[in-house]
Amino acid sequence: MSSLRQRTLWRVMLLLLAGNTLLALYNFHDSRHEIDEVYDAHLAQNARLLQGIMSMPVDDGSRGALYQAFNEALSKAGSHQVGHPYERKLAFQVWGQGAAAPLVYTPSAPALSAPPSVPGFYDFTHEGDQWRGFVLPVPERHGVIWVGERKDVRYDLIDRIMRHTLFPFLLGSLALAAVIWAVIGWGLRPLQNMANVIRARHAESLEPLQLVPLPSELEPMQAAINRLLAQIQDLLRREHRFIADAAHEMRTPLAVLRLHAQNAMAASNEAERQKALGFLMGGVDRLTRVVHQLLTLARVEPRLGQRTSPRVDLAEVVTETLAELAPWILDRGMEPSLDIDEGDHHLAIDAGALGIALQNLVSNAVEHSPPAGRITISLKRVGERFELVVEDEGPGIDEARLSRVFERFYSRNNPNGAGLGLSIVATIIERLGGQVRLSNRASGGLAATLSFPAV
Repeated sequence: MSSLRQRTLWRVMLLLLAGNTLLALYNFHDSRHEIDEVYDAHLAQNARLLQGIMSMPVDDGSRGALYQAFNEALSKAGSHQVGHPYERKLAFQVWGQGAAAPLVYTPSAPALSAPPSVPGFYDFTHEGDQWRGFVLPVPERHGVIWVGERKDVRYDLIDRIMRHTLFPFLLGSLALAAVIWAVIGWGLRPLQNMANVIRARHAESLEPLQLVPLPSELEPMQAAINRLLAQIQDLLRREHRFIADAAHEMRTPLAVLRLHAQNAMAASNEAERQKALGFLMGGVDRLTRVVHQLLTLARVEPRLGQRTSPRVDLAEVVTETLAELAPWILDRGMEPSLDIDEGDHHLAIDAGALGIALQNLVSNAVEHSPPAGRITISLKRVGERFELVVEDEGPGIDEARLSRVFERFYSRNNPNGAGLGLSIVATIIERLGGQVRLSNRASGGLAATLSFPAV
């Protein structure tokens, strides 16, 4: 693709040439009309002068001598040093009453077989030349005056005018193109400066651009680039945090797995080997949960808040999520319970992300509930907010630890936990614009409440 300067220059010059061409055509037609009018006026004026001469009160003898002198003078047109080549392109003829030949005429006049009978202007062609004639009757002398000129006189004048107009226009257009090229380059200099600054930045530099002074047209571009840099920086920060979290959490389980494997290999009897293999399977299960939750966290974080969510029915989302978990809950020997208040529960929210948060809360409740315990999920509207509550019958959490349970990898007194479940829930709910809180139930167990604005 061509540069902005070239694209702008070509379009400006094309528009300028098109506009000037239209103006030139208009001027050509207007000039031609005006030139025709001026030359026609000259023809009529010359005819009036001849009419005045013919009407002079002289006797017939003197009049014949006058005509003879006219003809002798006109026969020298174009051959004298003082004159003009166009004299031969101008002509007139004067006929008297009943005269078979003109009384006065110029040698360059076209040979007319008879005096014209219709007065006024008219065009005709004689021996390949186009003529413009004017006929003026002379009633007092019973004669006719014909005055004409070849049209190439007019065409030559029009051509000269157009040449004298077009040549400066073409030269001026070239000069104007050079000026426009320089002006466009000056106008695009801030954009070039921005490109140079971006090109000179280090590949790892993600600091926002701060170009001043900056034209108002480039401010949205700088803002968009800074938003993109911030998103890239946030993405890299999440990636580094994910790698650090994974390395931190997997280092110890992998060391434990290696130890159990070594114990199994060094076992002196089958009972010790089976015991070591049991520990090994438990460590594999825990590491599997860690990997699963890490991948869930990495998948959920980037997509939250990146698009406008459609309105969904919270009751339907909660019901479908619990239906997926019910077989697993029953297999663990526990009883799920769902309580949804009547009313409209529609809300613009990411249903998939909310489902992941609810799955983590229910899984956490199952892990901490005693056998045959009850897991209760309830959805209700409290004022201008929706509240989704997950309750269990476990031991609850010490009040001193409630503020730390949302930290990553905090899983005290839970050897099978990865410490990421509640961290995932907190991340999702924060991005969805809601709140999450934990509280110990008076009857025993823990209540996890998700709260969202109803509007």
